[in-house]
Amino acid sequence: MTTMTQVKHYIDGEFTTGTGTNTIAVTNPANNAVIANINCATAEEVAQAIASAKEAFKTWKEVPVSERARVMLRYQHLLKEHHDEIATILAHETGKTFEDAKGDVWRGIEVAEHACNVASLLMGETMENVARNIDTYSYTQPLGVCAGITPFNFPAMIPLWMFPLAIACGNTFILKPSEQDPMTPQRLVELFVEAGAPKGVLQLIHGDKTAVDILLRDPAIKAISFVGSVNVGQYIYKTGTDNLKRVQAFAGAKNHCVIMPDASKQHVINNLVGASVGAAGQRCMAISVAVFVGAAKAWIPELKEALAKVRPGLWNDENAAYGPVISPAAKERVLKLIAQGKTEGADCLLDGSDFTVADHESGNWIGPTMFDKVTTDMSIYKEEIFGPVLCCMETDSLDSAIQIVNDSPFGNGTSIFTASGAAARKYQHEIEVGQVGINVPIPVPLPFFSFTGWKGSFYGDQHAYGKQGVRFYTETKTITSRWFDTDAVSGPNMSINLK
Repeated sequence: MTTMTQVKHYIDGEFTTGTGTNTIAVTNPANNAVIANINCATAEEVAQAIASAKEAFKTWKEVPVSERARVMLRYQHLLKEHHDEIATILAHETGKTFEDAKGDVWRGIEVAEHACNVASLLMGETMENVARNIDTYSYTQPLGVCAGITPFNFPAMIPLWMFPLAIACGNTFILKPSEQDPMTPQRLVELFVEAGAPKGVLQLIHGDKTAVDILLRDPAIKAISFVGSVNVGQYIYKTGTDNLKRVQAFAGAKNHCVIMPDASKQHVINNLVGASVGAAGQRCMAISVAVFVGAAKAWIPELKEALAKVRPGLWNDENAAYGPVISPAAKERVLKLIAQGKTEGADCLLDGSDFTVADHESGNWIGPTMFDKVTTDMSIYKEEIFGPVLCCMETDSLDSAIQIVNDSPFGNGTSIFTASGAAARKYQHEIEVGQVGINVPIPVPLPFFSFTGWKGSFYGDQHAYGKQGVRFYTETKTITSRWFDTDAVSGPNMSINLK
C-alpha cells in the first residue's frame, strides 16, 4: 500500500484506467497522503458500460437460476479466501481499524452467501380455479440493467448488498462506488470476474456527479439503489423517479437510544461507547443520541469516564478503538458542529476537537466527544454529525422519550435498554423507526431480513406509488432483541468492553 495505485474501471469485460481528464486523488485519512488516482469516467465510457450491460442482459436472464447461484457460491468462497486482503485495502483507504474493516467485509460476505440461495427467493405463485376452469400463475422475472451508487463508509458491505443479489436474480449491474475509497470495490469486482461472471454482467465505473446523472437518466437503466446523505438521496430519488425508474435511496439518520432506569448500567455504558464512536461515528446506524429516562441520568458521569478512555489510532494499532474520519472536509464539518453545540448552550462534557495521533498529526482525527443537556432545537441534534459525537438528553418518562424519537424527521434505527418486557413491547410497537433494538445497540438486520429505514431515512418506489394513490403500502419494522443482563459487548465491532 506504499506505492501509488491507478484505480481502474471495469467496462465491457476489460479493466481500464479510462481516458477521462478529470482526476480525483484518493488519500489515506490517517495522514492525507495520496495513495491512488482516479481518471473519472467520461460520458462515452459510461454509455459503453450501459450498452454492454444491456447486451449482456439478453443472455444472462436466460441462464438457469442454479447456474447463477453457482457463480455466487464461487464468489463467496473467494471473498472468504481474500477476506484479510480486502480488509487491509479497506483499512488503508478508509482509516478504519483492521477489526472494523474485517467486520465491513464480513457483513458483505453474508449477503453473497444469501445470494447463493436465490432460487428459493424467486419462486412465483399459482392458484387453480380463480374463476371456473381458469388457473393463474405468477413468475418473478428480472428487471434488466440495474445500477448501484454507494457511499464511502462501507466500501465492501454496501456494494455487496447490491450487485450479488441483483445479478443472482438475472439482472446485469453497473456499480458506481464512492470516489473516496474506490480500491475496495475494484478488488470486489476483480474477484467476481475470477468467480466466473460472464462479460458484461457487472460493470464498474468511477467518477463524480456527471456519471451519476447519466445513470439516473439513461432509459436502459431500470432500477437504482443508493446509500448516502440526505440531500443526495433526495436528488437521486427525485431524478430517478422523474425518469421513470425504480429507486430505493437510503439517506440520513439520527438514531436514538432510550435508557430506562431498570437497565443494566454497565451493559448500557459498554454498548453506548461502541455504538456512538465506533467507526468514528461514520455509519448510518450509529447511536448519536442517548435519551436517559428518570434516574438513569445519574449514569451520565460514568458514561463520560468510559468515553474518555477510548483512543482513536492507526488501522494496525490493536489498542485503537476507531480511526480518523474520511477527509479534511468531513473533519471540518464535525468540528463546526461541535463548536455550534457549545455556542447553542449544550454542556460539552468531553471535547475531542484537538485530538491527534503522534507522527500522524495531519490526519483527520477527532477524539470522543460528548454533550449533555442537548435539546431538539440545537444543530448537533437536528443534523446528522457523522462523527464520534454523542448527544445526551434527559426526560421523565418513556412516553416523552418515544415522543422525542417520533418527532425526529429520521427513522433509520433506534434502541431501548430495559429489563421490562412491558416497556420493550410498548417501545417497539409505538416507535416510528424501521430497525428497533432491545438491549442491542445497533440493530442492523442480517441479509435475510429487510433493511427498513422509515421517514426521511428512506426514499423509495413505495412512496412514489403512495403519493399517486395507485396503491396503499405498508412499512416493515425489524426488531432485534437480546434478553439477558451482561457487561459483555453486543455483536462484532459494535461495542467496547471497558471493564
